[in-house]
Amino acid sequence: MATEKPETPTEEQLEILEYNFCKVNKNPDPTTLCLIAAETGLSEEQTLKWFKQRLAQWRKSEGLPSESGSVRD
Repeated sequence: MATEKPETPTEEQLEILEYNFCKVNKNPDPTTLCLIAAETGLSEEQTLKWFKQRLAQWRKSEGLPSESGSVRD
């Protein structure tokens, strides 16, 4: 059973992801996530993982809890 090496998004893909994170939605719904994945050429799973990690990073930088249970955006 072959294991897939996790792909690192290219600079162009990161620009698209960052744009959508900052300007569109920090926590996209499944439809938007699908569109972003299609635009970047990444899988929905990879895109979702990136958004989760980026949101945790953003929340930490804002001094918020890393999970969104206690504070609503």
